[in-house]
Amino acid sequence: MKPSTKGLLRLILLLALVTLGLFACPPAALAQNSGPERDAWQHPERVMDALGVHAGSVVADVGCGRGYFTFRLAARVGARGKVYAVDLREDDLAAIRRQANDGHLEQIETVQGAENDPRLPAGSLDAVLVMNAYHEFADHQAMLAGILRALKPGGLLALIDGAAPVGHPREYYEGMHKLPEAFEREDALRAGFKFLRQVPGFTRTDDGKQFYFLLFDKAAM
Repeated sequence: MKPSTKGLLRLILLLALVTLGLFACPPAALAQNSGPERDAWQHPERVMDALGVHAGSVVADVGCGRGYFTFRLAARVGARGKVYAVDLREDDLAAIRRQANDGHLEQIETVQGAENDPRLPAGSLDAVLVMNAYHEFADHQAMLAGILRALKPGGLLALIDGAAPVGHPREYYEGMHKLPEAFEREDALRAGFKFLRQVPGFTRTDDGKQFYFLLFDKAAM
C-alpha cells in the first residue's frame, strides 16, 4: 500500500472518531472539567463555604451536567442532607445516578427540569448553585421564579458564569457561553432576590476563561 493511501485512511479514521465523539476532546481538556485540575481553579470548597453549605443542608445544583459540584455538595451535606441534581439532559442525569448508586450516596436525587421550571420542591432548599449554566436558560425569569420558590426564607443563590463585555443587547451573547454579570444581577433582582455581594471569581487555566460569582438571598417574608 502506498504511503499516501495510508495517510488518507488515517485521516478518514480520525474524522470518523471525531464524528462519533470518541476523539472530541484531548485528555487535558477533559481534565479541566473534572477532578484535581478543575479543583485547582474552581475552588469548590470556597464556593460551598460562600453558600453556607454544611452537614444536613438541602441544596440544588441547577444545570449540573455530569455532576462535578453535585458530588462535592453530597460529600459536604452528608447522609443527613440532600442534593438535587437538576438538568435537562437525561443522559447526564443517568450518569450521576450510576455514580451515586455505586457510591451509596442516597442524598443525591436527580431531577429532569424543564426550560421554564427547575422542578424543585417549594420552600425546602438552603442554597442553590447555578454554575456556568445561567446563560443557557431559555426562560431565565421563569427559572429564577422556580428557584426563588424552592428556597427557604434566607436561602442563598449563587450565579457563577462566564464574564462578557457589556454594551450589546442580550441576543448578541447567544451561543457565546457567557453573559455580562449586569444581566444576571438585574434578572435576579427583578425576580425578587436580594443581592448580597460579589465573591472573587475564577479563571479557567486551560483557556483563560474568566468567571464571576454573584451571591443573592431570598429575603424573609
